[in-house]
Formats: sequence, C-alpha cells, structure tokens
Amino acid sequence: MTTVAAYAAPAAKAPLERTTIERRAVREHDVLIDIHFAGICHSDIHQVREGWGEAIFPMVPGHEIAGVVSEVGPGVTKYAVGDRVGVGCMVDSCRECDNCKAGLEQYCTGGNVMTYNGVGKDGEVTYGGYSQKVVVDENFVVRIPDALSLDVAAPLLCAGITTYSPLRHWNAGPGKKVAVLGMGGLGHMAVKLAHAMGAEVTVLSQSLRKKDDGLKLGADHYRATSDPKTFEELRGTFDLIVSTVSAPLDFGAYLSLLRTDGALVNVGAPEEPVSLNLFSVIGGRKTLAGSSIGGIRETQEMLDFCAEHGLGAEIELIAASEINEAYERVLASDVRYRFVIDASTI
Repeated sequence: MTTVAAYAAPAAKAPLERTTIERRAVREHDVLIDIHFAGICHSDIHQVREGWGEAIFPMVPGHEIAGVVSEVGPGVTKYAVGDRVGVGCMVDSCRECDNCKAGLEQYCTGGNVMTYNGVGKDGEVTYGGYSQKVVVDENFVVRIPDALSLDVAAPLLCAGITTYSPLRHWNAGPGKKVAVLGMGGLGHMAVKLAHAMGAEVTVLSQSLRKKDDGLKLGADHYRATSDPKTFEELRGTFDLIVSTVSAPLDFGAYLSLLRTDGALVNVGAPEEPVSLNLFSVIGGRKTLAGSSIGGIRETQEMLDFCAEHGLGAEIELIAASEINEAYERVLASDVRYRFVIDASTI
C-alpha cells in the first residue's frame, strides 16, 4: 500500500478538501502511474453532488488522467517505466461477456468498475485522478502518443472518447452533416473531431457568444437555439446530432432537424427524466439514441487519431486549491473549455 495526497469530497455536496488515500500495492498486471494532470468533467460534479443517485464518500473524483508509469508488476507486458499513459472512466470489467470480448467494455453486462465512486473486484472503493498516483491494471491503461502533451491529452480520456465513439459509430465523415449541441467541455471536442473526420459541422448553442471559438475549432456554421428561425431554417438538415448538454431538451424540436434516418445521440446525461412524443421519431424513421464512453481499443484509436490530426483539448490549467471554484465556474459555463488540474499542486 502507498499513501498519497488527494482531493476528496467528504460528503455529498461538500466542498473538496486535501486529504490522503491508500493506493494498493502493485499486483502482477498493475502499473503505478505518477499522475501529472487530471481533467475536471461535469460528471465529477454530478457525482459529488449525488445528482445521479447515491454515491460513495469520501469521493476522489477524476477520470481524465494523464501521467507517467513509475512501476510495473512482474506480469506486465504492455508498458514500461517512463511510458506516457492515460486512464479514462473505467479501470476493470468482467472481461468475459460478449461486449467485453468485442472491445466494448463500456457496455460490460457484468458491470464495469468505474475509476472512482466504484467498487473493484477486490471489494475496495475506487478513487480517481484528483490525486498524486493511481494503480491500474495494464489492460485498462492507454498509451498517450508523443505528439500530444499530457495536459491537453488528459480531457481526451473522457471528453474526447465520449464524442469520438458516437461520431465513429454513426459514420461522421465526408458528405455527412453533423450538428453538435452545446459548446462546452464535450462539445468543443466533438467539433474538432467531426471536422477532422471530414463532416460538415454545425454548432447549435443557446447563444452566439462562443461563435468565433466554434468557427476556429472547425465548425462550418454556428446557430443559436434561442432563435426560433434556427429550427425553421434547419428542419430536415442533419444526418447526425450529438447532444452534449446535461439539461432536459425539447426533443421534438431537435428531432425535427434530422433528415430521414437521422440520429440524435445523447452523450450528456440530464439528472431529470425526459419526455418524448413518439411521432417525433416515427415520422422520418429517426433514431433517438445514447452513447457512453468507448472501449479501451477505441480509446487508443481516438488518441492516435488526435495525435495524427494535432487535436488536444482547449484547457485552463489550475492548481488543486482551485477545484471548488472551478466546479462553480463549470456550472456557470465559465470555462473554455476544460479545467485541468496540475497534479504537482495536490
């Protein structure tokens, strides 16, 4: 066991504070990672505040982890000391179900083990990346290419893969019209990725406040959803809409923007239930879908794609002492576009 410093929420809705946690000793297939950077995801806030249901406290959030391997177990074959690596939203799965065998560990039917606010197969609670070190099985670690600096790579482990996976699955590419709903931590990566894949990209945002940013990041068009003309003029336009917002939507209005056989895919997860008039999907054979993160193989593919195309997150680097302030700023949409914690300040 190793004792390391971390930032934890001692109870639901409580501010995060500096503390110490125990990391397990390195097992046969484990790697010990010195964390350099950890991104702040909106889902960290949902879980610290129990917005998605009962949670485990104390909680050390953080599932956008970038660092360097400092020790490996005797059975490790994929990584060596000094390798630049990342850890995303999960650290284990059953490895035996059809989904796991297909490289879709994110949909493990036996239940995967989340990087934090989870319980490992050993019965121990998992603690995330707002800490100095983490121990993870080598099969749930990915390699960060040299072309990506670790700070801008960290958010790719959630924001990057969460948007890459549906874009790939629904075949975003040349000749496809893709809309990205919301221009935040996930949305800005969806714009970059869809553009790099060759799609025609439109941002749908409440206002035009971030229009210049959106166009710089690769959007071809930028429209305000607060303007009723947007819904009139764009009716039947898109092959794919990726919704990154975590607030309830008027799904009928957004489904009307799809072409026949188009899909509206949700990666943002509202805390409240949503309602839907089924005629919104029946007319036009449309799909209302959801998508989680990607599997380990696809996460590595995404990192390699980002390295090839020079894509990293747009970040604001903060000290660990600024985490609580950063949470408030995320809730106020006052970040462009991802806070990343410098783990040397923990």
